[in-house]
Amino acid sequence: MSTDDIDHIHPGTVAHFAINADDVGASQTFYARCFGWTYAPVGPPEFFHVLTAEGQQPGPIGALQGRRNFAGGVKVAGFECTVAVSDVDAVASAAQANGGRILMEPTTLMGVGHLIWLADPSGNVVGAMQYDSKAE
Repeated sequence: MSTDDIDHIHPGTVAHFAINADDVGASQTFYARCFGWTYAPVGPPEFFHVLTAEGQQPGPIGALQGRRNFAGGVKVAGFECTVAVSDVDAVASAAQANGGRILMEPTTLMGVGHLIWLADPSGNVVGAMQYDSKAE
């Protein structure tokens, strides 16, 4: 996804997924062999965009990364999804008002947008991103 595409992500859609791995190399091999995925390093260490064998993104932006551990010892297991939203602060308020918890306060990713991590009432982790290519 280019920065030109960021402003065209529709609220309410799953715009990003990530696979959290304890052993990134082993997981890369597994998904490469199962699905033909390749990887492009981007951002912090042990963070890769997932690409198809043809070099395309598999649907939403995909990443394979080192396992996240949030405040309170919450360890992300399974696929991690980020949902595009129009107002990350409103989502934070709604989450708390409806039995959820904030795991990571809203954080600005320059040129991408504003991200928050939440736990639902059952403890499932989900990200919410207010995409904004002008975010600073």
